Amino acid sequence: MSITPWIVIGVAVTVSMTLVFVVHWLLTHQLGKVWPNARYVVSRSAVTAYTAAAVVGANLALPDRDDVSWNTYQVIQHAMQILMIGTLTALGISLAYAATDMVLQRLSAKNGDADRRARRLQTQVRLLRRVITSIIVVLAIAAILFTFDAVRALGAGLLASAGVIGIVAGVAAQSTLSNLFAGLQLAFSDALRIGDVVVVEGEWGRVEELSLVNVTIKIWDERRLVVPVANFTTTSFENWTKSGTNITAKVVLPLDWEVPISELREEAGLLITGSKHWDGRSWSCQVVDISGTGEIQVRVVATAADTGDQWNIACEIREHLITWLATNYPESLPRSRTEFVTSAGNDDPDYAAQFPTSAFRRAAAPAAAPGTAHDSTNGSAQAGNPEEV
Repeated sequence: MSITPWIVIGVAVTVSMTLVFVVHWLLTHQLGKVWPNARYVVSRSAVTAYTAAAVVGANLALPDRDDVSWNTYQVIQHAMQILMIGTLTALGISLAYAATDMVLQRLSAKNGDADRRARRLQTQVRLLRRVITSIIVVLAIAAILFTFDAVRALGAGLLASAGVIGIVAGVAAQSTLSNLFAGLQLAFSDALRIGDVVVVEGEWGRVEELSLVNVTIKIWDERRLVVPVANFTTTSFENWTKSGTNITAKVVLPLDWEVPISELREEAGLLITGSKHWDGRSWSCQVVDISGTGEIQVRVVATAADTGDQWNIACEIREHLITWLATNYPESLPRSRTEFVTSAGNDDPDYAAQFPTSAFRRAAAPAAAPGTAHDSTNGSAQAGNPEEV
């Protein structure tokens, strides 16, 4: 092969890549001023466009059959077929991603927690382009494989036994297929969207990415929890923003029985109604339970517009009421009461006088009746034991 065909190939590649450079320059400088979305086309096709242009230019300037030997011509033709399929597929995928990036950008501009429709569409677009990209890549690989004569001859036999192969492939790829269908089910059933606030495996976070295999949860402390997609269709999880962003903050205070409930309720009301994190819907302060250790459970609730305000107002209520109670009603803070009960024969007034009556009580032991039998196991009277108060 003479040097002339190589010069022709080099010139063709240079011309085609120059054309791509001119198009990119126009999109960046001229069209970019009137069409802001042009930057997505340029950024996505920065590599694939030049590669495809080089391959197309070289393919157009290939030497004729008479210029090279038959073996060399076959090798060049086969290599160019593979390169054309690969590069044009990559270019098509990059342009498709650029088009979907434009849609996603418009959706994310109004993608607040309250805009559930925008977040649902964003999730569906992201998932669909992954599915379509996977299908295109599989078809491109199959097309490349069928350029080989041995594989093409094998293809007829494979098609004849497609039923058996389909069953085997289905069993082998059961986990992958279940994740794929689970991802589509989540996206189109509106059960999970990108940006949703969820509680999964005891972790609170926001859905950052929904792919064909995993769901990535960005936890509040910047960690990422990666969960298989199929888990969201087989196990339960909390979705705090499925129907809306409104949520209620709850603060439970274990307090002593001496707490002034009316004053506490009034103070909580003044705090909540004056807070910028309260959405103005409702609030309450109620005694909801009595714990097994003797404290009363006071629950203060306040509504908030979203999870950020819910967290802030809960912390605000907790911090303010703790400080207010400690300053004005310290006797309302939770206490553990202990009661000493002494036996009849060990009544020592000096010992009992060491403890204030508000913290410890001591029951008087009635005199034992004449002739009362004593228990030999513990040494106390079976009748006339001190009664616990």
